[in-house]
Amino acid sequence: MIQIPAAPRRAAVLLSGGLDSATTLAIARAEGFACYALSFDYGQRHRRELDAARRIAAALGAEAHLVVAFDLRAIGGSALTSELPVPKDRPLAALAEGIPVTYVPARNTIFLSFALAWAETLAASDIFIGVNAYDYSGYPDCRPEYLRAYETMANLATRAGVEAGRRLTIHAPLIELTKAQIIRRGLALGVDYRLTHSCYDPTPEGLACGRCDSCLLRLKGFAEAGATDPIPYAPRPDVAP
Repeated sequence: MIQIPAAPRRAAVLLSGGLDSATTLAIARAEGFACYALSFDYGQRHRRELDAARRIAAALGAEAHLVVAFDLRAIGGSALTSELPVPKDRPLAALAEGIPVTYVPARNTIFLSFALAWAETLAASDIFIGVNAYDYSGYPDCRPEYLRAYETMANLATRAGVEAGRRLTIHAPLIELTKAQIIRRGLALGVDYRLTHSCYDPTPEGLACGRCDSCLLRLKGFAEAGATDPIPYAPRPDVAP
């Protein structure tokens, strides 16, 4: 008898354009999901990450890539959605202390809500999000307990959950990994990190600053992974050329 392979399960994958979300998309694909990438033009400081998300979605074979636009600058409250300065050159030990000014109020709740809506229309039961241990130490909406609570809510609030009994699962495959472990996993899966963008405050030419929290964690991760970060960085003003 000829066996017809089952169609791959569909998954909505949040894709910011950064290192973590690119790795998450690669993991979802490696696990056999047909991936539908979802990005947001939400009034963030720059569009470099959206350009990166488009490149990554194409390179990693997303079935579709949806960019949803709305403006969180109307609310503000974050260095990423207002004129508040982005912190620079903070000691690495300080990055896990408190909630930084780069936290965007309710951002992951909003992002997951869009992903939930798209997953339901796709008849998908899976959402992937690239939060990890470095993030949830500072950001309240990156913690495992938050994701569990959101998953519970999602299964109570959708037609798919109530009428069809289709249970939604939120996958956070990076949640317990260090940046170095994430990078090693991505490299093993063939992620081209040249396509990614992590910097909160790039130069007008698009170079990563190398000094914001995100750049510092990224550089530390590559160093600990024994790999070279392939993206260009702006010269540091305190380092001689």
